[in-house]
Amino acid sequence: MRDIEIQENENMNLADKICIFDTTLRDGEQTPGVALTVDEKIQIAQKLNNLGVDKIEVGFPASSKGEIESAQRIGSLDLDSTLVGLSRSLKGDVDAVIDADLAYIHTFIGTSPLHRDYKLKMSKEKIIETAVGAIEYAKDHGLTVEFSAEDATRTEKEFLTEVFREAIDAGCDVLDVPDTVGVLTPVRARELITYLKGQFSIPISVHFHNDFGLATANTLTAIECGANQAHVTVNGLGERTGNCSLEELVMTLKVAYGIDLGLDTTRLYSLSNLVGRLTGVKMPVNKPIVGDNAFAHESGIHVHGILNNSSTYEPISPEMVGHSRRIVLGKHTGANALKSKLKEYHIDLNEEQFCKVFDEIKSLGDSGKCVTDDDLVAIAITELASARETPIVIKGLSISMGANVSPTATVKLEIDGIEKETASTGVGPVDASLKAIRTLIQDTVNIELDEYNLEAINGGTDALADVFVICSDPEGNKSTGRSINQDIVMASILAILDSINKLLLIKRSI
Repeated sequence: MRDIEIQENENMNLADKICIFDTTLRDGEQTPGVALTVDEKIQIAQKLNNLGVDKIEVGFPASSKGEIESAQRIGSLDLDSTLVGLSRSLKGDVDAVIDADLAYIHTFIGTSPLHRDYKLKMSKEKIIETAVGAIEYAKDHGLTVEFSAEDATRTEKEFLTEVFREAIDAGCDVLDVPDTVGVLTPVRARELITYLKGQFSIPISVHFHNDFGLATANTLTAIECGANQAHVTVNGLGERTGNCSLEELVMTLKVAYGIDLGLDTTRLYSLSNLVGRLTGVKMPVNKPIVGDNAFAHESGIHVHGILNNSSTYEPISPEMVGHSRRIVLGKHTGANALKSKLKEYHIDLNEEQFCKVFDEIKSLGDSGKCVTDDDLVAIAITELASARETPIVIKGLSISMGANVSPTATVKLEIDGIEKETASTGVGPVDASLKAIRTLIQDTVNIELDEYNLEAINGGTDALADVFVICSDPEGNKSTGRSINQDIVMASILAILDSINKLLLIKRSI
């Protein structure tokens, strides 16, 4: 673990045990556009269980028969995590949780003025009566009950206290405090949870949304003040802007607070990837802990530090969460990073070759190209295979083409120090360019293009073109040529000239 200053826990009112209540399969599935099949829910539930979360909210059984089926099938897996079903404060919803074979129910009702007046159209008395009725009914059927006062953070403190007290009298086992529209700040979270912990002795849970980007910060504050449980989702999924992020909360507690929840954090990255694939919600590359760039480095200064001691620019090691480090190549790349990458792929370049590859990487970065490892390997191999001497060098190229117009290539070459220029037409720009080259070099060497291969190294319109050719001369000599370039025509010309230069060197050495 890195040298991180641990929070002074003696100034906090930490609970003896902090539980993780994951609601990816319920609130996470309420992410707009997300719908999980039963088999997909099973995959996620198994991974959550293997991670070691305490509770998994498997869904909202009253919403559909499919939700009941998925809860039953997940229940049949005999997981170690406690399985939870969501329920409104309605007898029918409680029955659906029972039908789903779940022993733990999370029941809720809105308590804020907005919910009372505009959604439920109920008086305070009716709200309490309804909540108590659902809790008592669930307890009569042997269920463990967690009760949420929906929109608790916009509910009058006196009424919230009254609702919670009545819920406890009805048999509630856990009180949940939802910040339904994410309006809490850490200061207000501290005030609220400290107050509630002073009023009630049963466990208090928090369910904080991320509308202002404060869900994880607010949840950490609640835990500092004694909250016994935190509702989270993988990748922070959920309604609108989502919920407190499982991976962010767990790792912050582990590293910054020194609180180990007993979870196998090496599974976090693979869990995040699975949920991202199944939901279709791709994480931003800069997502903390699990984003593609969480342990990626391009800056020469950073990479130099990382290569000597990874703690210089990483708060935790990627292995802690099952991630991996990436050295990214681009315009900020330093020589140390490039040497490290070449060593990784067992590519040995001399100083001149290294400088050419380094310059090419920088040039591509300046043009806005993200240079992948495949790009680097292709560029390095091309440099290794390039002719040692270049009697023929391209000095200029112009392509003219359009509808109902034959492609025309104007090529300028320097041949043994003398510049020559000509134009030719062809069936395409590459063919026209080759014909122009043939014309310009006919007094120096005659060649035939025996083989031409074009491949895009990676996908995308900015992919580098990798051209490989084989040319021959009338004496039967053959040589290969290769070039990497963002422009297909230029890559083709450079590959052909590379092959021609090799043939010319062969001819002159005989």
